[in-house]
Amino acid sequence: MATITMTSENHDKTIEDGIVLIDFWAGWCVPCQRFAPVFEESSEKNPDVTYAKVDTEDQQELAMRYGVTSIPTLVAYRDGIPVFSQPGALPQAALEDLVSQVKQLDMDEVRKAYAEAQAQQSEQQK
Repeated sequence: MATITMTSENHDKTIEDGIVLIDFWAGWCVPCQRFAPVFEESSEKNPDVTYAKVDTEDQQELAMRYGVTSIPTLVAYRDGIPVFSQPGALPQAALEDLVSQVKQLDMDEVRKAYAEAQAQQSEQQK
């Protein structure tokens, strides 16, 4: 599966189901350029995963929404829940390991922990 271009317009629909990996990048970023073929190769190996790329120059609002301060930054979602976020380019083996770990998550546990964290955050904002 080829990667898709993520924008503010298609973001919410893209992350709502399944596993989604998001690569925040910029054209001038040398580590981003080196990571791009690794990300693309992983997308070919995992057709059941959505691979999305966010050009931080074009989608500054989306990059700010994620608090991206260093690129490349990789974010993973499963069923609409963020489960991983880390700046820095990953080697192929580490990226494949990450995909495997996200696929193996116990989503009942993840949903429970996420709901608890959301409730705690809401309580702190009061």
